[in-house]
Amino acid sequence: MDFRLTEEQEALRESVRDFAREVVAPVIAEHYEKHTFPYEVVRQMGKMGLFGLPFSEEYGGMGGNYFTLCLALEELARVDSSVAITLEAAISLGAMPIYRFGTEEQKAQWLPKLISGEALAGFGLTEPGVGSDAGGTQTRAVLDGDEWVINGSKAFITNSGTDITTLVTVTAVTGTRPDGSKELSTIIVPSGTPGFTVAPAYSKVGWNASDTHELTFDDCRVPAGNLLGERGRGFAQFLRILDEGRIAIAALAVGLAQGCVDESLKYARERHAFGQPIGNYQAIQFKIADMEMRAHTARLAYYDAAARMLAGEPFKRQAAIAKLHASTIAVDNAREATQIHGGYGFMNEYPVARFWRDSKILEIGEGTSEVQRMIIARDLGL
Repeated sequence: MDFRLTEEQEALRESVRDFAREVVAPVIAEHYEKHTFPYEVVRQMGKMGLFGLPFSEEYGGMGGNYFTLCLALEELARVDSSVAITLEAAISLGAMPIYRFGTEEQKAQWLPKLISGEALAGFGLTEPGVGSDAGGTQTRAVLDGDEWVINGSKAFITNSGTDITTLVTVTAVTGTRPDGSKELSTIIVPSGTPGFTVAPAYSKVGWNASDTHELTFDDCRVPAGNLLGERGRGFAQFLRILDEGRIAIAALAVGLAQGCVDESLKYARERHAFGQPIGNYQAIQFKIADMEMRAHTARLAYYDAAARMLAGEPFKRQAAIAKLHASTIAVDNAREATQIHGGYGFMNEYPVARFWRDSKILEIGEGTSEVQRMIIARDLGL
């Protein structure tokens, strides 16, 4: 095994790292404080081709793969997670379902703008009162002639209400299987469709510069041709999308954890106490050493999961392990980085305060830590 990056991968990582430091870092604190979406940053990410990283050139992509996306997410999250999750959700939850399961007509209609970053898309899976039990979906879609009529609601949907959001892909009950279970399908709902309402943005603990809304569908009608993939395959489709997305979230979590190391090293060298830099004290050295250890091992976990996925091997367990471990250590590193900064760590002007607030959702979104443990245990045969 060789986890060293190729020259092309290293060049991408350096490019995104410079972008994060030079473009994102100077503006993100203000967006975070005001809860505004960083359109100017998104536009520049589009020009860099970041939204097209894992997609083929046929649809305007960069011809890379999912691992290159993960590298970019890690570098963005070292500076800010709101920008990183905007990119992650735009690709893995927004464009990827259409890329994986769409017809050629659907791909031609939607992918070019999504891949260029000119438009964003959301993935409507989670519902109020359902949460991790995706099989308990209550939203329904009934075929009426040549139209689907959708009724229901979705919660916590990223990239669903920006000025450039063009669609959401919605999971809905479309019938009953012979065994009595729900038939779940996935349907594309363009923004602005009558009966499709986007609620005001949530007031969140973290990710304050990302876009998150509740969605409602009240006799919302879309063409029958907006069915994404095969009818009744919605459950299998979103399980595949979530398995892949967990690797991406692990990469994002590693980036946050590494960002905590970056900021703690900087502060430990600059802050003096009792006549010397606090980095000279073994208590601080050990904290930072442990933080670096956590980030390194979590990085190896997501590298391994991505390698298995790209090789066409089973990767569900490894993706769950990577997501579980990386999200856990991100919270640990954020806590320790805040402690190292002392009182300043509690001030929003310091990045570690933002990291602390952003870290917790990593143990919840894309499958809670408890769900990851369930996946691991089941894959072990328990």
